[in-house]
Amino acid sequence: MTAQIIDGKTAARNLCDELRAKISLLPSDNRPTLAVILVGDDEASHIYVRNKQKKALSVGIDCRVIELSSSIGENALLSIIEELNEDNKVNGIIVQLPLPRTIDEFKIISAINPYKDVDGFTPYNTGLNVYNRCEAFISATPLGVLRLLQSTNVNLSGKHAVIIGRSNIVGKPMSRLLLNCDCTVTITHSLSENLPAITRTADILVSACGQPRMIKSSWVKDGVIVMDIGITRVDGKIYGDVDFDEVKEKASFITPVPGGVGPMTIACLLSNTYNAFLRNYVHQPHCHHHNCCCHH
Repeated sequence: MTAQIIDGKTAARNLCDELRAKISLLPSDNRPTLAVILVGDDEASHIYVRNKQKKALSVGIDCRVIELSSSIGENALLSIIEELNEDNKVNGIIVQLPLPRTIDEFKIISAINPYKDVDGFTPYNTGLNVYNRCEAFISATPLGVLRLLQSTNVNLSGKHAVIIGRSNIVGKPMSRLLLNCDCTVTITHSLSENLPAITRTADILVSACGQPRMIKSSWVKDGVIVMDIGITRVDGKIYGDVDFDEVKEKASFITPVPGGVGPMTIACLLSNTYNAFLRNYVHQPHCHHHNCCCHH
């Protein structure tokens, strides 16, 4: 068996093409706007933000990048967020993480207007996702993973999904999405004992631990679906958490790194921004995920 490759680049391009076509029909003076707050000089964060801005502009979404010094205080940052909350021209707000240690990340994220929280990180949207409410914004990476899983046309109901990683950005929201798809979900992390024994029970393995090529073929069973979210640069080359060449010989489907989940993350963020715009444009909340949730 050799796995079918889940092509995230193509899926992301198709989603962006759909967004571009829809946005092109809008009045030129009334297009979606995304505001990105970037604090500090972390090189990786700057690269991520440039990629988001470039892709946003390519589909017709205006992207404002607000670059701030790492010395900014919490109150000053909260004031900027409040201004964006009140700005009717801004439809989506994201704060690029991580923030400097001197800033309370939870306090900052919680200050974002939940109707503009296109990252889906606020307690409001987190709570709605627990209840599987379709008006909630879903974190872009888990949403991208779910869309790629659905593209395989495999019935997810009843499958055992094992997630490596328990972050608020990926692991926890991913578990909620898969539970809402009637999967049996196990979350593992750095302190989990006998991890390979757990991953060998997975029908679906989602890894976001940031350990390059940690997952070997001996860690998985035949026919597993592997979603590799990890991305680590080693000697100038990018690797995922999964030893791709080994595991693809046992998996039924697998995402490559790069070219798998990464492109879908940005595409789903832009989709969330467009949906936030629609929510304001038509002046009513509505289900805007179009089959991204397993149940409505």
